[in-house]
Amino acid sequence: MHELLKLKNEKLLRQALTHRSYVNENPGEKHNERLEFLGDALLTFLSGEYLYLDTRYREMAEDEMTRRRSALVDEKQLAKFAIEVGLDSLMRLGKGAIQDGGFKSPNLLSSTFESVVGAYYLDCDGNVEKIRPIILDLFKSVPEEILQVRSNVDSRNRFQEWVQANFDSMLPHYTTERVGGQDHAPEYLAQVFVGEQLYGEGKARGKKEAKKRCAENALGRLKTQGLIGE
Repeated sequence: MHELLKLKNEKLLRQALTHRSYVNENPGEKHNERLEFLGDALLTFLSGEYLYLDTRYREMAEDEMTRRRSALVDEKQLAKFAIEVGLDSLMRLGKGAIQDGGFKSPNLLSSTFESVVGAYYLDCDGNVEKIRPIILDLFKSVPEEILQVRSNVDSRNRFQEWVQANFDSMLPHYTTERVGGQDHAPEYLAQVFVGEQLYGEGKARGKKEAKKRCAENALGRLKTQGLIGE
C-alpha cells in the first residue's frame, strides 16, 4: 500500500475516496469535494516550493516556473499520480460513473488524488512536513523532458503572460459554474475576465479542463483580432 493511503483515520480515507455520485446512491456517506479543495491548495503550494528550491531551476524566470508548476499539477499529471498510488481501483463511484468509465477518467482520478492529499494532511494534524516528502517523490518522478513540453503548451499561463504584458497590475479572473450533465458527470462553464471584460469561455466535465478550454478560447480570439501571433 502506498504511503499516501496509510491514514490513522479510516473514515477520513473513505471520505477522500468517495465521489458525489456514490453518495447520491448511498445516503449517509460523505463525498470528497471539500477535501479536494484542500488538496488542490496543498499541491499548488508544494509544487511551487519544489520548483523554487530545486537547484536545476535556480536561474529560471518566474513565468517559466509558473508554467512548470501548472504542468506538475494539471489534470493529466495528477491522474497519473492517482494510478501510481493505486486510486484507480479504490475510488468509490456511483453506478452511472462506473458505466461511463469512471475508473479511467482523468477528471475523477485527479480530483480523488487531490482529496487523498487533503485527507492525509488532516490525518497528520495539519503538519505539512509529514506530507511534503511523499509529494516531492511524486514530483521528482516526472521526467524533465515531459515537464518541459507540457509547460510550453499551457494555455492558461500563456494567456496570463499576455495580460501581464498588456495591463498594469491586472491578472485574468476565472469563474466556473455547473451548467448541466448528470451528478456523476457534470458539465461546467468557465469564463475568463480581465477587469470587467469577458475574454473567453469554455465547457468541459471538469472545472480545470473547462478553465483550460476557456483560456484556449481567449487566445483564439486574440489571434483573430491580430493581438498575438501563431
